[in-house]
Amino acid sequence: MGKKISFSQVLVIGFMLFAMFLGAGNVIFAPMVGQQAGTNTWIAMGGFLVTGVGLVLLAIIALTRGGGTVEKLAGRVHPLFATIFSILLFLSLGPIYVLPRTTSVVYEIGIHPLVQGQSNVGLYLLVFSIIFFALTIVLSWNTTKFVDHLGKIITPIFVVLLIVLVGKSIITPMGSFGPPTGEYIEAGSAFLKGFTQGYYTMDVLAAFVFGGIFIKSISSYGFKSEKEVSKLFIQAGLITIVGLVALQISMAWIGATSIDPLGYLDNGGEVLAQSSSVLFGEIGIYIIGTVILLTGITTNVACLAAVSEYFERIIPSVSYKKWLIIFSALSLVITNFGLNTILTMASPILLLLYPLAIALIALIFMNNFFNGHQSVYVGTIIGVGVVAILDALKEANIASQAINNVFGFIPLFEQGAGWILTGIIGSLIGLLVAKSKKEPATIINIAGEKVN
Repeated sequence: MGKKISFSQVLVIGFMLFAMFLGAGNVIFAPMVGQQAGTNTWIAMGGFLVTGVGLVLLAIIALTRGGGTVEKLAGRVHPLFATIFSILLFLSLGPIYVLPRTTSVVYEIGIHPLVQGQSNVGLYLLVFSIIFFALTIVLSWNTTKFVDHLGKIITPIFVVLLIVLVGKSIITPMGSFGPPTGEYIEAGSAFLKGFTQGYYTMDVLAAFVFGGIFIKSISSYGFKSEKEVSKLFIQAGLITIVGLVALQISMAWIGATSIDPLGYLDNGGEVLAQSSSVLFGEIGIYIIGTVILLTGITTNVACLAAVSEYFERIIPSVSYKKWLIIFSALSLVITNFGLNTILTMASPILLLLYPLAIALIALIFMNNFFNGHQSVYVGTIIGVGVVAILDALKEANIASQAINNVFGFIPLFEQGAGWILTGIIGSLIGLLVAKSKKEPATIINIAGEKVN
């Protein structure tokens, strides 16, 4: 008989998972969609919510059905692909990008406005980042304390402050929605632009990364069987999705109504910081600073713990706690190159990893329709991967015009979604190969267990 858990415990665990997803990406990208999409905000946010939120739940379910870890999920393609994809994924969600980005955003929004204009601003960033990573290490030291640290303390404080901020923006709106700009002018392109902007939250990739640390942290509740853990993971995921939808819509609303008092700004951090000042005066700076600080620490703790747990598994000679220190030190160095440098690294990485992650999710859900043939997994990933690599090269400004000239005939290629068609073609080729080779079927049930 399975272990019973109360609704209040599910709620706390759901808040923990929600807190793990909260971060700079969740509060700085949707405001920019709102600002730029204007009267087409809700169309653009439809696309944004598909990749930024909806796929998160599908990723959580896919992870439980795919074996519980990203390595097992990606291993359905090939062991070498699983290793390369997992390492890139964990490094991106850890020291190479997310940890430095989050720390830099917290500094830029919460600290920089208070020290702006003073000399030795770089020294303030160094001191702040040292303190911030030290706090991250302390909170990450014991993963079984995640529920207490995140679910019971940090998330409720964050939610209350955010409700105050959003509530004020609804009761006394800053202004009306402005006209759509750029790629948001046409409804169709607005949806696709929102779809790719949802990548930048990195939440689908985070779902793969957080799976291991989440499962490890809830072991203190006494759940042992994969079925029990999977059920609880999905229940917590539903709570997370509700929270993320409410958060993203609120952030888009603030951005869309901020044009009149603020004009068009360069990034979502500025939009939130200045909107807070408009809504609350000087105290608004402290409100948004506290919100960003809390989202930043939850993201850093979750990502640092997850990447350290992963590398302890693949290199067990180095302990989890040593990895915490190693990755914190590396993140500290990258953080001090500045936010602009860090953000420049983001787009190519995301445009490579996100399509591959979406393809893996789709394959897991379709597994039983093509009898789980490995050739279908391989064909799909090759089809998606080739175009994803081209998109990453374009984003890095490497022969972008030449790439568009040669491959522009692929539908949606110039909008960053050409991988959809090539992935479908790859899967069909893989299915033909599987049939010709008479590959054995691999059927899985809802709990991710092989039926044959």
